[in-house]
Amino acid sequence: MASSTDFPDAHQDLLTSSSTLQLDWSWKKWQSRVSLVSEPSHPIYIIHYNTWRSPHIIVKSASSDTTIGTGTLHAISINADYTIHGQKGKLKALKRWKTEYTHLSDAYATGSSPATMRWTSSCNFRTWDFVCLDEQQMPVAKVSANWWGLKNTANIEFLGPKATSEAARDEIVVTGLTLFYCMVLRINNLGSLFGAFFARPGPIKEGEQGRIGRETDHETRKAV
Repeated sequence: MASSTDFPDAHQDLLTSSSTLQLDWSWKKWQSRVSLVSEPSHPIYIIHYNTWRSPHIIVKSASSDTTIGTGTLHAISINADYTIHGQKGKLKALKRWKTEYTHLSDAYATGSSPATMRWTSSCNFRTWDFVCLDEQQMPVAKVSANWWGLKNTANIEFLGPKATSEAARDEIVVTGLTLFYCMVLRINNLGSLFGAFFARPGPIKEGEQGRIGRETDHETRKAV
């Protein structure tokens, strides 16, 4: 289900100067600490995980313990739901059998309407990479999950003019991690196979985002 799309080679030299976050997993606390690679002892986010109840991913501020966002997965549907600062959203599959997803972004919007973002992926023996593209199909972020990492489980790299934007960082952390765990569920869950057969992949239609949001409203209130 992985796509061959990745960060174009022309952008590799920008990665060293872009903002990069790292996820450090704690087996004892069953949570992840997210910090800048340059400041690993000063976490920005704390990620909590719920295996059996939704929302399944809760992203909190490390400094204030307030909820930044949540991610909700589904046993059959190949789509996922999320919230960012109370705003409900949806990660919708663009393809049934390839890892191509879309979400509507306020953080990357250039006008009054949300920007339509696209996620693709590629994988190798070491990492599973999820790349977020803007409306011009330029890469703005990459979530790299480490197959073999016992503590440092993933890095999140940012590119472009919003590489240091707090709003963009919040959005990518929530949507990127929700997408990653959505795909982990898909490859380990027979129900997702049936979900892919009956899915209606494609762009998010007008009104669809809000309708999905209302379905997860109760779950969001429980997380906060």
